[in-house]
Amino acid sequence: MTAATQLKAQDLNSDFKSQDELAAEAGRIAVAKVAPGMSHDEKDELLETAMMDVLDRNVATPWFADIATFAKGGAPAVPGKFLMHDEPRLPQMPEKPTLMDYLKKRVLLNKRGGSHLLQSAKLAQKNGLPEKLILACLLHDIAVVCHIRTDHGYYGAQMIEPYVDEETAWAIRYHQALRFFPDPSVGYEYPELYTRVFGEDYEPPAYVKKAYDDARNHKWYMSARLVTLNDLYSFDPNAKVDVEDFTDIIGRNFRQPKDGLGFDDSPSSHMWRSLIWPNNFL
Repeated sequence: MTAATQLKAQDLNSDFKSQDELAAEAGRIAVAKVAPGMSHDEKDELLETAMMDVLDRNVATPWFADIATFAKGGAPAVPGKFLMHDEPRLPQMPEKPTLMDYLKKRVLLNKRGGSHLLQSAKLAQKNGLPEKLILACLLHDIAVVCHIRTDHGYYGAQMIEPYVDEETAWAIRYHQALRFFPDPSVGYEYPELYTRVFGEDYEPPAYVKKAYDDARNHKWYMSARLVTLNDLYSFDPNAKVDVEDFTDIIGRNFRQPKDGLGFDDSPSSHMWRSLIWPNNFL
């Protein structure tokens, strides 16, 4: 997919079709193209392509989502209109969205990533962590799940900083570095997952090592360490945790702006709006 993919107009007009209708039409198109022996990933790709085909706008993709095209000089100009604001492939957000709206209508659409967050928060709750750290576990990978992977601890902390206790945001920021460094005193070992995906000889970069040193000597070190201890790397994909279980914790520990999360002119409002309209041209 290029940085700006031309979407072919179909008999449908996306201005008059609901998300469910668009999804149903895309499903019919994809099913008709399924071939024997196709993998699950190939079928997913068919459905994604079909969903794009039922729209009637170009979709602007961030450059870091298509490195190959960017490295070759960027995508060529594409004629026609571009998608702006409401994305028909995503559930529509309310006028004044809450954190729970973002969780249900964005974060938890990523089933694997969303399940990881829910199970980590549930484990933290079971282990008796204070509510502000249960919330940290619920949101610790919010950037990875629906925003950006690189430096996800920093992005995630920045997103929630205006709305939570300072310790909550701090724990999310520094859990990123602490994951790479064992702490036998509390039973935290280097994740076997990292050995598999990064290799046995992987060394984190200097800024991550410095962040670890800074955190190790901070009064809230154990808060960030508790996030890593409850950060499930081998979670059960079939386990069911209801996000509603955390309604009261969110209510007591997340300051919901009256104008809606993303529309309150905080330093991170723009980051939340990018989850509402992820494919805006500008």
